[in-house]
Amino acid sequence: MTFRNRLFPSLLLLALAIVLTTAASAQQFSIARIYIEYNSTPRDLGFHVSLDGEDWKSMAIVNPAGKVIFKVDGKAAYKQLGMTELFFEGAEPALDEFPLQSLLGLFPEGTYRFIGTNVDGETLVSDATLSHAVPDGPRVRAIVDDEHVVIQWDPVTTAPPDFPVQHVEIAGYQVIVESFQVTLPADATSVTLPEEFVDSLEAGDVLFEVLAIEASGNQTITEGSFLKTDE
Repeated sequence: MTFRNRLFPSLLLLALAIVLTTAASAQQFSIARIYIEYNSTPRDLGFHVSLDGEDWKSMAIVNPAGKVIFKVDGKAAYKQLGMTELFFEGAEPALDEFPLQSLLGLFPEGTYRFIGTNVDGETLVSDATLSHAVPDGPRVRAIVDDEHVVIQWDPVTTAPPDFPVQHVEIAGYQVIVESFQVTLPADATSVTLPEEFVDSLEAGDVLFEVLAIEASGNQTITEGSFLKTDE
């Protein structure tokens, strides 16, 4: 290894150390989140990131061990003008192919630091906490009659089987049916689809999703379906 190759990682670590020690005085991203999305049907799991900030041109995510796990730099026009929102989904391997504990081990619980620079050269620093408290998949069903479609689910109070045993606190539920989407409070157990929306659906099996959202932001999706008949 050449001296130059040895020097670059050292300079990077030094720069990160300076940022870490001055984080208290830095500006922040307006949104900085890292969270788990678990699909109970089928059983797969991924780690997602959501970020928002004004006119940032570079950003890195540092895990609790101090290792950079993601980095992006704007080039040309993006370097000059900056960026705002960023959302990406990590790959979601099936748990029967990638063991759960190994997957969680890649993203340990703790504080993840988002470090960026805006177009004015100012530093942006925000902290996000990743938890392994994952809610169980809601048990869902749809009640269909001549006038209404009601999607129901049982309250979620625990983690899924074989997941880390942690306290689960539901913050809310989200229901998605094609273009229809609604977020409901933690004590909700059903939603009635608008009649006009149901009328607009094509006949046949209609898929829907119910998401249980934990206080940490982790969420679990269960899929269901109901039959829309011709009138």
